[in-house]
Amino acid sequence: MTTDAFLADCRARLAFDLLSNTWNAVLIWALRDGPVRPVELRERIGGISSKVLTETLRRLQFNGLVEREVLPGAPPGVEYRLTDLGRTLLAPIDAFGAWAFAHGDEVMAAQEAACADPSATDPRT
Repeated sequence: MTTDAFLADCRARLAFDLLSNTWNAVLIWALRDGPVRPVELRERIGGISSKVLTETLRRLQFNGLVEREVLPGAPPGVEYRLTDLGRTLLAPIDAFGAWAFAHGDEVMAAQEAACADPSATDPRT
């Protein structure tokens, strides 16, 4: 394992990869107060399809950040909760949110200025 920042096998890159998916951070934040059923998660979050929710929860579970519990009953239900490891991401996600709140208008202004400039290249294309 290398210690050079941001190389393919670097731990820092792993962390940034985990948070680069918007839904990962959103779901971790939505689970901060305790176990939640998938239907409740969709209601809390809004704008996420059932398919993307399921894929994201599986990815978070694969990475040890979320655990799934099958609830008794007919039919059985499921709940998701953060693991102790997943809870360690709450502070960094909160810090990113605070940064976005403080600087989001500046970023949007820069995007608008770039879109208004015909010589600017859209990085999304």
